[in-house]
Amino acid sequence: MPSIPLRRLPLAISLAIALSLPVATASAHEAQDPTGAGHDHDPTDLARVEVRATPLAGTADNLVRPVEVLTGEALDAAKSNSLGETVDKLPGVQSSYFGPGVGRPIIRGFDGARVQVLSDGLGSGDVSTISADHAVSIEPFLADQVEVLKGPATLLYGSGAIGGAVNVIDGRIPETTTLAPLEGRAELRAGTVNDQRTGMVRLDGTSASGNVVFHFDALHRETGDYEIPGFAESEAAHAEHEDEADHEEPGIAGILPGSAIRTDSAALGVSWIGDRGFLGAGYSLFNSRYGVPGHAHEAHDAHEEDGHEDEHAEEPHAEGGARIVMDQRRSEMRGGLDDLGAFESLRVKLARTEYTHTEFEGDAVGTVFDNTATEARVELVHQPLAGWDGALGVQWSQREFLAIGDEAFVPGSDSRDAGLFWIGERAIGPTRLELGARHDRSRIDIDDATAIGPDRDFDTTSLSAALRWDIGEDVHLSFGLDRAQRAPTAEELYSSGMHVATGSIELGDPDMDVETANRAEVGVHWHNGPLRIGASVFQVRFDDFVYLADTGIVEDGLPVRAWTQHDARFNGAEAELDWTFVDNASGAWTMRVFGDVVHAELDGSGRRDVAIAVPHGDHDHHHTASLANDGHLPRIAPARAGAELRWETGSWRASLGAVRYMEQDDVAEHETATPGYTLVDAHLAWHADTRSGNAWEVFVDGSNLLDEEARPHTSFLKDLAPLPGRGIEFGVRAFF
Repeated sequence: MPSIPLRRLPLAISLAIALSLPVATASAHEAQDPTGAGHDHDPTDLARVEVRATPLAGTADNLVRPVEVLTGEALDAAKSNSLGETVDKLPGVQSSYFGPGVGRPIIRGFDGARVQVLSDGLGSGDVSTISADHAVSIEPFLADQVEVLKGPATLLYGSGAIGGAVNVIDGRIPETTTLAPLEGRAELRAGTVNDQRTGMVRLDGTSASGNVVFHFDALHRETGDYEIPGFAESEAAHAEHEDEADHEEPGIAGILPGSAIRTDSAALGVSWIGDRGFLGAGYSLFNSRYGVPGHAHEAHDAHEEDGHEDEHAEEPHAEGGARIVMDQRRSEMRGGLDDLGAFESLRVKLARTEYTHTEFEGDAVGTVFDNTATEARVELVHQPLAGWDGALGVQWSQREFLAIGDEAFVPGSDSRDAGLFWIGERAIGPTRLELGARHDRSRIDIDDATAIGPDRDFDTTSLSAALRWDIGEDVHLSFGLDRAQRAPTAEELYSSGMHVATGSIELGDPDMDVETANRAEVGVHWHNGPLRIGASVFQVRFDDFVYLADTGIVEDGLPVRAWTQHDARFNGAEAELDWTFVDNASGAWTMRVFGDVVHAELDGSGRRDVAIAVPHGDHDHHHTASLANDGHLPRIAPARAGAELRWETGSWRASLGAVRYMEQDDVAEHETATPGYTLVDAHLAWHADTRSGNAWEVFVDGSNLLDEEARPHTSFLKDLAPLPGRGIEFGVRAFF
């Protein structure tokens, strides 16, 4: 038997566990459930999927506020290396991109600090909003359900959710007993475009007494640099700089240096379940090592000549290239009680996260980001009061952030936030009305406030009203009005220096005011048997919208970008059709069509002069930048149109889809247009249930089947790092 190299040992262990567990549990399941009735692998009915992002019980179909849910087979098909890529085919949702290890959700054109990423109702605890190269510390492959709240979710989660929220349910702290004493799932997959190898396993079990429930999960992923069609540098960027004496050649074709990843994740949770509630605790870790595309060139050439692709995949960097090592440790406690007299239920959540992000230039440490976050949340659902079902809650968080290194463009800070909210719902004839209000008080203390700017306090208040009108049994209209406020973040207020990831000098404004958004939305939904149609239009008007403007100033060869404020307006629309047009002996044939568009512009006229002070050694270089008060905002997601044909019969299911990303030529000053592109994908899976009650699934997934050059307009690296080329992933899943 051939030996396993030491560098492959973690992957080998993951694969061995994943393969052996279904076999080991087969005999036990045969004795307990010979019919296999305890395992249901049928497609999930979204009309019955409870949305956990809101304290008021509701499903994906009957919530008043707009929500999208991924679960079951749809989630299995969508799972990717990043959370943003996992949800980016939902209407109105796209992904940022800074290489395959970094992708944050963009909801209706809003990204960064306006979209809250949650782990079952609590913040992820990372610093992915500070810089475009910081990854979200949530592993999509371990998720049971992903919920996307579109429109302001500030009522529930504070000012960081002014553009929406993505809530990932992973069940790491059990709240109910399992159907069988031991159950779980495992998956192995491999990919061609980047030599991917992924193994994951999950176990859930209940003690003989029925009161103690445990959860365990683990994942290991390795990839090499991924293949691309053509060169990494775009033709437009190369043509712009080809006359410069120090400009490099576009590099080798066919592969993107610095795009390898290695990720490890694991968690253990234990709960005591009683008749009226539960109390549980959990501990998890997440470690990811990934290259930064656009910052590694020379070493890759040497690597290619030596032909050591496997060794390169094991460590996602090369000498002289830029890479990131991210490590997070998270401790959580959760508890709940039901039937408390005046209250239906009480839920308490507490998490403490210790996060470190280290940036390497070759073998030398460049900058270290440390973040320690503590968050607590209490939700009380009260009994009906004057016809209103409602919930009130309080949320508190603290973040201690420190950046160390010559390239630390954001100062250390201590941020605190406390919020109080109420949300209620009442049926009035054929309508259901939802009202809500929240007030937050936040404070940011800076380590060197006298030199950078003053410490800041902010008060934000958000109000919301939504109405659902059931016109008939199959059709309903929805209306939404919101006034939401957001406090500026530390990076928007105090950035001052070179931001290596984006290749720019980034400057904050410590005198910024609170950002206020006023949203109006109208939607229509029709569900009649095999046909489901939904569409919505919305407008959001911002007072003092915060954005990163390119000033047109160049300092030391780098563009100078400044955080600034001005009124802005977002207009958008999205639509989706899902139609099972044939369901007979040949199988169920379903067509899905969707599209979305958003236009984002500054709401003003003329120009304004802004004083710019660029740090330069022990003094500043002073400039005056002329910024437009009108025109388009930068890095807004392009319009899209997509279609998918799905087929399912017996043990087989398959799909073929395409998404057209339109050219984005509605660009801000000093921003270039991005060509459109089409991404075609396909999926095939075969499912088999065993007599023991277990199940197996073999799958093949294809992505970018046309091998098209695709450059997301939302990416700072669009001219340096295209999306992967044609790729095939294949593997096996086990349910037991």
